[in-house]
Amino acid sequence: MKKTSNREYRNMSLNVVERDGESPSFLVEGLASTFEPYILYSENGVDYKEQIARDAFQDTDMSDVVFRVDHAGRVYARSSAGTVKLDVTDKGLHIVVDLSTTELGRALHESIAAGNYPKMSFAFTVGADHYDRETHTRVI
Repeated sequence: MKKTSNREYRNMSLNVVERDGESPSFLVEGLASTFEPYILYSENGVDYKEQIARDAFQDTDMSDVVFRVDHAGRVYARSSAGTVKLDVTDKGLHIVVDLSTTELGRALHESIAAGNYPKMSFAFTVGADHYDRETHTRVI
């Protein structure tokens, strides 16, 4: 029997970490997930929202998170190698990625810095959620 994936994707901003000095940092960062409610879509004048609960990452295994382009293919960085750092802050799941370790990673950093990748997409599966009918908000 083939197992189907319940993987979901959300887009968030991706920023180059600027560094004072002569050499570039080759770091990119952003919030992979935010705790503030956001609009998923609007229909017939109603905003349907989603919100990640502040405790959503409490029991999440993030020991081997990978940084890829388009969720497939080459791995440019990964948490088990120390090149992806994840930190749950008061705003959400903050990610810092070090692309300095390979030539391809540095080339990807240049492409991000040029504005070719202004956003990142975070893939995840949902352990539990509920829907608030009054606010039209799915809470994960």
